[in-house]
Amino acid sequence: MVEFSLLTGLAVGPTVGLLATLTMDLVMARLPDGETPPKVAASVLTGEPVDAAPARLATWIHYVAGAGSGLLFVGIAAVLGTALGGSVATLTAASVVQLALMVGFFAFVPLPRATGVSRGRRARVRRAWAIEATVYVVVAALVVAAVGSAV
Repeated sequence: MVEFSLLTGLAVGPTVGLLATLTMDLVMARLPDGETPPKVAASVLTGEPVDAAPARLATWIHYVAGAGSGLLFVGIAAVLGTALGGSVATLTAASVVQLALMVGFFAFVPLPRATGVSRGRRARVRRAWAIEATVYVVVAALVVAAVGSAV
């Protein structure tokens, strides 16, 4: 894995995140309640029920959070890279940390605060989000590995 400078990391991170988010979109469209997580965030911000949350806001949140998560992933990988050295170990550890942060944050912060989501539906949304976040993290790790081997 390449050691990213601060400036390179700031440029690479959001790009990694957007590529991972675009790939996650393919999975979201196929899962029951797969497209609900961005609506959950919009619901929390507006106080509207999830199914009435503004679609444009949900889309903005989705892509901004995706880009920011890419920046976080690159940062985690950079920090862990100084301790672990090896690219496979670094990317594996960074992936585990990122997935735990993504799933844990969503499950414990916005989802419980969203309105209009029944208990049964919350379980389906959590499951969909866990699958989507896994896809995101795998793609982010592959992109970072590809960038690292290309440089």
